[in-house]
Amino acid sequence: MTGSKVSIFGGAHIDRRGRISGTTAAGASNPGTWFEEAGGGGFNAARNLARLGLEVRMISPRGGDAAGQTVAEAAAAAGVIDNPFIFLDRKTPSYTAILENDGNLVIALADMDLYQLFSPRRLLQRAMRDVVSSSDLIVTDANLPEETLASLIERAAQQSKPVAAIAVSPAKVVRLSSSLSGISFLFMNEAEARALTGRKDATTEAAEWPALLRAAGLTSGVITRGGRPAIAFRQGQTVSVAPPALDALGDVTGAGDALAAGFLAAFLEGEPLDLCLRSGVAAAGLTVRSPLAVSEKMSREVLRDAIRLVPPAEILS
Repeated sequence: MTGSKVSIFGGAHIDRRGRISGTTAAGASNPGTWFEEAGGGGFNAARNLARLGLEVRMISPRGGDAAGQTVAEAAAAAGVIDNPFIFLDRKTPSYTAILENDGNLVIALADMDLYQLFSPRRLLQRAMRDVVSSSDLIVTDANLPEETLASLIERAAQQSKPVAAIAVSPAKVVRLSSSLSGISFLFMNEAEARALTGRKDATTEAAEWPALLRAAGLTSGVITRGGRPAIAFRQGQTVSVAPPALDALGDVTGAGDALAAGFLAAFLEGEPLDLCLRSGVAAAGLTVRSPLAVSEKMSREVLRDAIRLVPPAEILS
């Protein structure tokens, strides 16, 4: 893993999170606390991967404002190589979430129109072509426009570069629908899996997901299921890993992005599917124990210890 080069395209913006202090009262004023930090699916994964010792480059649109500077400082602090497209007359995108007292999401608002300006033409620039050709792995999230995602995945395939993708949300993951066959791993939760497959039944069994997603065109993927076992499938193999019990829940924000980072770090080491998923589950566990979207404790050594607490994988097929 050390020395592997990962280039990440997608969201790097401001996360604002309000946490309700007591029992949530819908349609009323709720006492709580407010917190703000840099975030974004791609950016969270980038910072985790950098903390795990990889050479990570982040490519994302950004505004010429104070929020954009906050993102730049967060990249530097995590050791991420920051290559933004800066639009001086625009504001940096933001994600605003309201959380229950136990850390679970109530509702969120994504103000991310700027990402639509990341057109496929940007990928034609010499610098962007060089980024793809020099990378061992390309990662993207679904914040970018559908045509840009398709172009990026196609260019990576032309150079035999594996592509991992982060679903972000049910509304955005469908932007990847036409490019699923070119994705090495797609990281999603069950709501995002339902959006991709058209499955409206919320009672889908874990073992059903691989077949449903393969039918949609995806060859390999990871499905998280909250506190229930996560599922990973690839090349006819399906494994399940249960997350260890938590003594305290900090904040679920960034947990899925951390899982993707932990999984991909093991994947780049050549580890088998079951250990990759255990690594991802361990990374997610470190994150939900933290009040931050990217745990400041994340490191190769800490993750190695955390993996030991994750139960062995169950082989489903």
